[in-house]
Amino acid sequence: MLYHLLYPLHTEFIGFNVFRYITFRSIGVAVTAFLIMIIFGPAFIRMIKRKQIGQVVRDDGPETHLAKQGVPTMGGLLILASITLSTLFWARLDNPLVWLLLFITVFFGMIGAFDDYKKVSKKTTAGLSARAKLLLQILGAAVVGLFIFFHPGYDGQLSLPFLKDVNPDLGWFYIVFAILVIVGSSNAVNLTDGLDGLAVGPTVVSSAVYLVFCYLAGHAVLADYLQIPHVQGSGELAIFCGAIFGACLGFLWFNAYPAQIFMGDTGSLALGGALGSVAIIIKQEFLLAIVGGIFVMEALSVIMQVGYFKMTNGKRIFLMAPFHHHFEKKGWHEPKVVVRFWIVSIILGLFAIATLKLR
Repeated sequence: MLYHLLYPLHTEFIGFNVFRYITFRSIGVAVTAFLIMIIFGPAFIRMIKRKQIGQVVRDDGPETHLAKQGVPTMGGLLILASITLSTLFWARLDNPLVWLLLFITVFFGMIGAFDDYKKVSKKTTAGLSARAKLLLQILGAAVVGLFIFFHPGYDGQLSLPFLKDVNPDLGWFYIVFAILVIVGSSNAVNLTDGLDGLAVGPTVVSSAVYLVFCYLAGHAVLADYLQIPHVQGSGELAIFCGAIFGACLGFLWFNAYPAQIFMGDTGSLALGGALGSVAIIIKQEFLLAIVGGIFVMEALSVIMQVGYFKMTNGKRIFLMAPFHHHFEKKGWHEPKVVVRFWIVSIILGLFAIATLKLR
């Protein structure tokens, strides 16, 4: 049976025995995804420039963003290719959870690609309608929710950080909960993607943290020792998380200030949907609010701003939402905002890992 493209070699050569181990393959997939981005990135950027697929900047945003007009976008297509190819190369292909994650990532990526295409073709910031985008996201997330709920060994119980003996059972409502997590995560990453390297940095941190949790959740002994849910087969999802880590790190090479290319909704919707789906599959849904605290903060800032604006007939909490624009309006330079958000993300990632023992 073809488990992954390299697996059969372990029976032919002693040196290839390492391909059986998740730890080795997690490193291998990250390096592979990174190299795909670095090697093909320049050619991809040149192709996007030739086709004149450039960023359309909103006219009511910070004045400094006007210089981003026309910068190549839809870099998420290369991120998707990198994640998919490297995962197929290193992950076990007999694991349905791997295929589920690839499906939801590509599906959300295609939603974003259609949105980006409409923006670029019409030279406007208005792409796919919010209602259509949300309905498609709900449809894709519902597939994950239904698959997980009816998959052998799964139930509607939640795992709460810090509380080892509290596992509320949502029953059928868990499907709705899964949809909320996945769609919310996808849109939160999308809202964060407003500055050079801002969204991809926390995604690197989040994918690294979930790589650790996937490995532990798939290991019965370690999961029992750490008192986290053991999910049969979820160890292979560490390979998928490694692919996200490597692809995003490679994309950051070109997306760091000043950005040579943007991921667009193609990348942000896909990455957010992927992280939300991983959280659902390994029963670490609420951990996402910790490790992805930057995404949560950005989404909440928009919700608060819009709600307060409507309640007070035009007053605002922040100078501009999402939250990162507030600091730009206060005079912070873009690189300072981005790096400080990265620092917060790293601290939150370390805190998320610490929850393994705070139970």
